[in-house]
Formats: sequence, C-alpha cells, structure tokens
Amino acid sequence: MSWAAPPPAAAAAQPAASYAYPMNTAYTAVPVRQTFGQNYPSQAQYTYNASSPTNGLPQHSPAMPAVPEQPAQPQQQQKVDWPDSVRRYVQRSFQESNIDSTVSRADMEARLKQTIRYTQDTGSMHSTNWDMMPLPQQMIKTERQQAIVATMNIPPGYEQATAAALAAVANPKKRASSDLSSEVSRPNGSVVTSPWKTNTSKMSTSLQDRISHPTADTPSVKSKFQKNTDKRQRRGDGGYVSSYRSPSPEPTAGPIVGLNTTLEKRYLRLTSAPKPADVRPEHILRQTLDLLKKKWRKEANYAYICDQFKSLRQDLTVQRIKNEFTVSVYEIHARIALEKADLGEYNQCQTQLRVLYASGIKGSHIEFKAYRILYFLHTANRSALNDAILDLTSAEKEERAIKHALNVRSALALGNHHKFFQLYLDVPNMGAYLIDMFVKRERLAALASMCKAFKPDVKLRYVTEELAFESDAEAAQFIIDCNGQHLLEEKADHIAFLTGKAGQLFEQARAVAFSRVDLKGQI
Repeated sequence: MSWAAPPPAAAAAQPAASYAYPMNTAYTAVPVRQTFGQNYPSQAQYTYNASSPTNGLPQHSPAMPAVPEQPAQPQQQQKVDWPDSVRRYVQRSFQESNIDSTVSRADMEARLKQTIRYTQDTGSMHSTNWDMMPLPQQMIKTERQQAIVATMNIPPGYEQATAAALAAVANPKKRASSDLSSEVSRPNGSVVTSPWKTNTSKMSTSLQDRISHPTADTPSVKSKFQKNTDKRQRRGDGGYVSSYRSPSPEPTAGPIVGLNTTLEKRYLRLTSAPKPADVRPEHILRQTLDLLKKKWRKEANYAYICDQFKSLRQDLTVQRIKNEFTVSVYEIHARIALEKADLGEYNQCQTQLRVLYASGIKGSHIEFKAYRILYFLHTANRSALNDAILDLTSAEKEERAIKHALNVRSALALGNHHKFFQLYLDVPNMGAYLIDMFVKRERLAALASMCKAFKPDVKLRYVTEELAFESDAEAAQFIIDCNGQHLLEEKADHIAFLTGKAGQLFEQARAVAFSRVDLKGQI
C-alpha cells in the first residue's frame, strides 16, 4: 500500500464529488516531516480556496518541501533600571516599623506592584516624588476608612468629625490612595491594567526581582483556600474581576466619634464593633466625670461608681482619646479602687497610666510610681520591684512619695521593724491603703522577733507603740485573733504579753503569712 498521492495530472482528471466540503474543516494540513535524513518525493497537499469555482472542494497541488521549523528562542527578560527613589520606597514599605498587622503582606505587595506599574505605564516614574508617596498599607487603610464613612448612617453635622477621626490613623501629610488608579487610559483609547498576581508561595524571591522581570504568562501558584475564594467570587459576579474590594469593608482599627449624650451608662463588655450611637463623646464624658465625683462624695456606692468608671474608660478607649482628661479618669478610678482595696481595678488603671505617662501626657506620675513600689512590696515580687527602681531617675528618687516608698523597701529588707512602723504612720498620698494590705504579716514578723528579744514578758503598751496600733485594745485583739488569748496576763499596773511562751505560735503564723500573697490583678 502506497501513501503517496497520485500525480497531479491524474488527480485533475477525477470527477468532482456530488457533495461539497464545509468551509471550516475539522483538521489542519501539516507538512510532511523532512528531518530524518532521507529525500522523500514531494507529497501533494490539499489546499483550500474559498473563492474557487468548485465551491470549496479540495484541489490537489504539489507542495513545496517544508522547511524545518527553528526552535523558538526564549524571550529574554529585560531588567528595568529602577530609580533609587523607587528602591527606597520598596524598602521603606517593608520596614518593621511600618508593618501594619491589619494589612496582609499579599495585599501590600499587590498594591505596591500596582502603584509602580501605574507610574511606569504613564511615564511618570522618574518625576514622581517617591519620598512623599503614601505607603501601600496606608493606601489600603485609607480606602477601608473611606468605605466605612460612605456606608455609615451619620446624622447631619457629624460627617466631618467622623471622617477626621477615621483619618487620624493615617498620616495627614500623605496623599490619599485615590490619586492612584489601577487602570490607566492611553491616548489611543486602550486601558492598561496591572497584570500582576502575587505569588505568595515563593517568598524567597525578592519583590524587586518580581517587578523587574514581569512574567505575565506564568500562572501564579495559589493555595487551595485562595482558589476556592476566587471561584466563589467568579461565581458570584459572573467571572468579572474588579479592583473594588467588597461592598462590605473589612473592620477597621480606627477610632469612632461618639454621639450618645447620656451622662450615666452601664458598663457592658463589647461583643461587636462599637456604634457611635452607643458611645459618648469627650465633652459628655467630662460632664460624666464631674457627676461621678459628686456622687462618690455623697453616696460612696462603690459598686455603682466602679461600673460607671469602667463604662467611661471604655468610651475613651474606643474613641482613642488619650490626653490629660484620660489620665485624670484613670487616676481617680485607681484612687477609689485603692480605698476599697480592689486590686483588680487598681492594676488595670495603673497599667494604662504607665502607657499614658510614657507617651508624655502630664499627670501624677510621681504618686503612682510610689504606689507601684509599695504594690510590689505587698506582692513580694522582687524582680518587678528591682525593675521599677531601675526606671527611676535621680530627680524622681528625691521626690517625697518615692523617697518614702524606697525607705519602706529598705526597712523591710533590713528587718528594721521599728523604722517600718514609723514610716507607716507617715505615708504621703494614699500609700497607706497599700501598706494596709501587708501590714498584718509585718506585725506577725515583728512579734516573732519580739518574742526572741524579750523574755519572759513585755508590756502590752510597748507592743501597741512599736507595731503602730491605735490602742491597747486593738493590740490585744490582734494577739487574740492569732489564738494567743492565753498569752495576755493582767498585772497590777499593766497588761503583760508573755513573749517567752509566744515564740513558736507567732513564728508559725509569720511563715504562713509570707507564703500566701494575694496576686489578684497582678500587673
């Protein structure tokens, strides 16, 4: 059987078929392979001419020997010579100090590529001031904030205040990201769109190389989760891919501006994003603070006052209000909590006050640094106490409150009970409330030492004066509460404390007292 076609003359003599081939054939003619080193005779090929009188019938014609196709040369990637300002801009975008946890790295890289490609396509790369260009994470956050402002139902008069509060997170000197569009119109009417897709799986490849060597034909490697997300998006919008993120913007970490005018409001733990209608603005919160101070002096209802202060602090937090008024709120609440021995609330206030003081806001930082030292003496936290002392400056150590706290620490470290109780009787500010929390264990330690130093007995009046009791009756009651009623003996002119028999009792009581420290609300 021969695969060669008949000579052209014989083929021309054949009668035409009674049917016509369709214009669009189901196959494509391919030249015969000519690269095996043997000279085969030329093979006839079918050629098709749509304008032929035979109405599309195949015609035989001798085919020219096919020229072997040369292998396609791989396209050389051209490295773009980026200006130094662009390189600095890319480096600045990924500096640790500029990283924003609310913006993913993938979104940041996509926006960075989009920005640089825009200036490249429009020819403005060298004329753009990249040192003043907003960082990609700032552009993304600004778009989110603008989307939230656009969807919020805000009464007239509050639009500007809300927009200003949301824009406070971004640098006001930077340009808005709306100046950079993801599409560029050329003079011929075509639209240039950034073709890049971020390849998140190849983190070892530098961002500069991916921009310098764009590979539009290389498919991006996506995770299974990302593929499913893209599939759902295409199914929802009919395959159209838009640069608009979503009609429902992501939650923003920016502040809000309250619209509530109620002075008193119960504290409720937030389970969702706060609403402006439920939050009181600063001028209302100032009125609330004045009201709470009056009610505390008049009623002294701590449960109510604590609840109101927590609500007030919450409204300050969600609005990002950090000023001297904020400091005064936390200081007043901390003092009230100290007075009621509520260490949990006190420590929350103390923690926030440290942050506010560190930011340069004025307040009673000397007073609360002294409280911090006394608190660590109460909790017997030596490492934290040493850190607190190291943070003090030479000038702060000369302040009366801090100097007193350091003297208390020195007396306890040396076991000088006499000096400690003298300092206990002269405490500045509200430090006595903190010392009250550990004065009992120090009295037990002092009694244990007294039992070793004085035998067989000592006057009860001496115990009252040395341990800073208000009266002999209070001193006697303290001994009785420690199961030492048999250690008190009434004599002709005084009541004696039998120290010779009390040594073991108070030594055990001292050991138990120093082994149990209430760490509620530990900082």
